[in-house]
Amino acid sequence: MNALGRAFYSPVIGDGGRTPNLARFQFLDAASRDFYPDWELFAEMCVAIMRAEAGRDPHDRGLQELIGELSTCSETFRRLWGAHDVRTHGSGTKRLMHPVVGELTLACEEVAITAAPGLVLLVYTAEPGSPSAERLRLLTSWAANQQARSLAGAESDGVGQLRYTSRRCAAASTRTSRRPSSIS
Repeated sequence: MNALGRAFYSPVIGDGGRTPNLARFQFLDAASRDFYPDWELFAEMCVAIMRAEAGRDPHDRGLQELIGELSTCSETFRRLWGAHDVRTHGSGTKRLMHPVVGELTLACEEVAITAAPGLVLLVYTAEPGSPSAERLRLLTSWAANQQARSLAGAESDGVGQLRYTSRRCAAASTRTSRRPSSIS
């Protein structure tokens, strides 16, 4: 994950720099309710996407363990899992409340990586000239400053783009996005 990706997902990553898992963050971290202003909608989508993935690969041990953990630790997850809703990610609009730059409203589209089955890329894009586009530019600047402080003189890793990929559903809206007014 590059500097903008780390900055964008800083609430998910946390102070300890943990590996991001949006499903775990969604249901086990109180900070998710601030990060996702539409928390209940995100929770429903997360579980429905996880259910679709569980149907696609019912022997995925990591996913089974995650479902077990969330079922044990989150009453909301158990309720939503019991609804048996299934969906894929596709496309849409997401609203996030970033602790550094404030509200971001981003268009989102899922792109399948055909060379790596099960791997997807979510591309988040801000409307050009919108407040969200300006906030992404501010976040890019903030990320560059953070990176400069921690890497003192190291070369930038493409701060103008957010890149994060992962296995489908391990982080429901997780697998993330990429460009200055685009996160990919």
